[in-house]
Amino acid sequence: MTEPALPGTVAAEPRVPSADGLPHRDTPAATTGDRAALDLARRIVELAEDKKAADIVLLDLTGLTTLADAFVICSGGSERQLGAIADGIVEGLRAEKTRPIGREGTASSHWVLLDFGAVVVHIFTPPERDYYSLEKHWSEAKTILRVQ
Repeated sequence: MTEPALPGTVAAEPRVPSADGLPHRDTPAATTGDRAALDLARRIVELAEDKKAADIVLLDLTGLTTLADAFVICSGGSERQLGAIADGIVEGLRAEKTRPIGREGTASSHWVLLDFGAVVVHIFTPPERDYYSLEKHWSEAKTILRVQ
């Protein structure tokens, strides 16, 4: 049984997947089921390592933004490697029943972003990573781990 709405408010409607079958962005752990954000982020780090990603950083953004709970930032030495890292993460998690909400950028743009809701993955070539300096912009975030 659901709680009645307070006077002057509207009762929340149960959320159903959108027409394309993807969960809504505001659904907690939208693509991860019961999987905690940092557990998912650690698995992403492992998958990036498997594809030889360099300088992998896991940042805990909890309490700093509603954008995500964690960022995984890593580098690849070439356009081909950027694509391989991104594809390796997506395929590895798909096998575990976790799918991204979105994917932005291409290897030829030197920055690929994978959005898993609570975890956002940034895959850069080194010059672009230095230029955008996400670790400096999110300097208040706690560094959970760094793999070099």
